[in-house]
Amino acid sequence: MNIERESKLSGKTHDKGVLILSGYIGAKYAQERQLSLSASICFEQPYDGVDGDSASSTELYATLSSLSGVPIKQGLAVTGSVNQNGEIQAIGGINYKIEGFYDVCRLKGITGNQGVLMPKSNLRNLMLRPDVVEAVKDGKFHIYAVSSIDEGMEVLTGVAAGERDSAGHYQEGSINDLVEKKLRQFSEQLRQFAPTTNSTEAATSRSE
Repeated sequence: MNIERESKLSGKTHDKGVLILSGYIGAKYAQERQLSLSASICFEQPYDGVDGDSASSTELYATLSSLSGVPIKQGLAVTGSVNQNGEIQAIGGINYKIEGFYDVCRLKGITGNQGVLMPKSNLRNLMLRPDVVEAVKDGKFHIYAVSSIDEGMEVLTGVAAGERDSAGHYQEGSINDLVEKKLRQFSEQLRQFAPTTNSTEAATSRSE
């Protein structure tokens, strides 16, 4: 559920970006079982509305972090659109976004752990200010170019994303493994709850 859309604070492009997330999760984790998931996404305290799909990868990272229980590094900013295959797509204004976050970090204090995740396809568009380039060269600020959600999750969490083996299982303890286990747990809980509900309705019907 896109809270911005429900409160009429988002545009069509942003709404589309959020809807793509359900397509990705369904295709990757719900091939063998029913997807039983209810999630809500919100940008806290925006009052002027939001549009564009540049944050769709960020929203997916947050969802996967919540499902896996693995926290995301808070010193990294993220930009990039995502498609239903989990591929990170190019976005506009990449230089302004990186420079803007660098300025925030500079004002708050450079720690050496801050940086930006950006689409790999935007590398050819980089024309950053000299001070940002120097900070990157000195290792004070970092720019990570990723081409997929799995790559991004590894950078953001420090945990392997995991690939399916010949038996169709993800590497134990990987992000994808933890997400799949959580979704399997949700599915089992729903399956166990459903017969109880049906039995109760049947008993009520007989008593009437």
